[in-house]
Amino acid sequence: MTISKRTPLSLAVVLGLLSSTQVSAAGFQLAEYSATGLGRAYAGEAAMADNASVQWRNPAMLTYLEGTQVSGGVLYVEPNIDVSGTSSTAGYTEANDIANSAPVPNFYISHEINDKFSTGFALGSNYGMETDLGSDFKATQYGNEAKIMTVEAVASLAYKLNDQFSFGGGIRYVTGEGKIGATAPFDAAIPVSQTTSIPVSKGDYLKYVEGTDSSWGYVLGAAWQINDMNRIGFAYKSEVMMDFEGHGEGIGFGFMGKKDGKLSVALPATAELSSFHQVTDQWALHSSINWTQWSSFKELHAEFVDGTSSHIKEENWKDSYRFAIGTTYSLSKKLTLRGGVAYDMSAVDDKYRTTTIPETDRTWLSAGASYAFTKQFTLDGGLTYIMARKASINEPRDSSDNDAAKFGNFNGEISGNVWIVGVQANYRF
Repeated sequence: MTISKRTPLSLAVVLGLLSSTQVSAAGFQLAEYSATGLGRAYAGEAAMADNASVQWRNPAMLTYLEGTQVSGGVLYVEPNIDVSGTSSTAGYTEANDIANSAPVPNFYISHEINDKFSTGFALGSNYGMETDLGSDFKATQYGNEAKIMTVEAVASLAYKLNDQFSFGGGIRYVTGEGKIGATAPFDAAIPVSQTTSIPVSKGDYLKYVEGTDSSWGYVLGAAWQINDMNRIGFAYKSEVMMDFEGHGEGIGFGFMGKKDGKLSVALPATAELSSFHQVTDQWALHSSINWTQWSSFKELHAEFVDGTSSHIKEENWKDSYRFAIGTTYSLSKKLTLRGGVAYDMSAVDDKYRTTTIPETDRTWLSAGASYAFTKQFTLDGGLTYIMARKASINEPRDSSDNDAAKFGNFNGEISGNVWIVGVQANYRF
């Protein structure tokens, strides 16, 4: 089958042996790329020049790094997301801790070729979420599991035009797998015609899709050193289309067994505008405005290799924005402190929110520190608490949810929070 590029799937991100995790930015974005940035709520990232990880948000910042540098670390995400409400056919129901905890590792290397050119290599991911409402939730007909796992490698080159302007670009290689499913919440008979019904048991798939694929994208960046104390950075990441080769199954698709096909998911384009201001020799302020093109996600539609198709849902997502402000304070030559706050706008209105995509507004509170053991070796740490706004969920959201609606309506809410802790080691040769 083919799910159109507007498919709003919940995504889960992995690197190496990483298992999937709950998203902590808008939509199914995964913001965590370094413990350094975590400590300031990822404020000013496109204009920062801390270590080799800066290339992940803006490849132009590679020109600010001397020699050869290596950074690597891991962030641990601990989400606590709950869904509760009432099914019109089964009464009150709830699912707690529906998003999995997971480590999120990363690795970066940068190299100064000469006084004009620098290059870098990065491993990370921009998106991620996994949800599982379990078999006891009484409204699984609208979705009970969703997951995509991706790994992203980026090779970048940066050019310093003069003391004021730098530019950079990179090629992104993304590989991964995904799935999404909805099951029958109880035993029932599903009518397939005026005279025929097919029995289904609790836990049987109504609709389920999965697949794997690899694809390509790009990143572009620029930096403007206004003067010794002020800098502005801008970066853009392209949309990446993932055509997951896989199969679909479930009575909701109108057939028995499995059908081969592909699942196409567009990871949306993003842009970031950041500023860095060295207020005093010890104290700096930085900020960011991030945009994600979630408006490309309008509907969920499946097409199969035999030419048949099935409309699943209207989604109607919207572009989202993130606002962050942070600070850095050099307490001594060895110890640097960080802090930051951020606000993530939801990519979906209350009308279109789903149980498998617990998407709502979020507020970040972050703190972090760096300790320089030597001139070459620095260790960074960060801690963030994310407060998610309580938000309503009402299913079905449109008249196309016919099979799911046969098991009743669901009206409820999501609530929760996320803890993130990270550590990162940096070495300069």
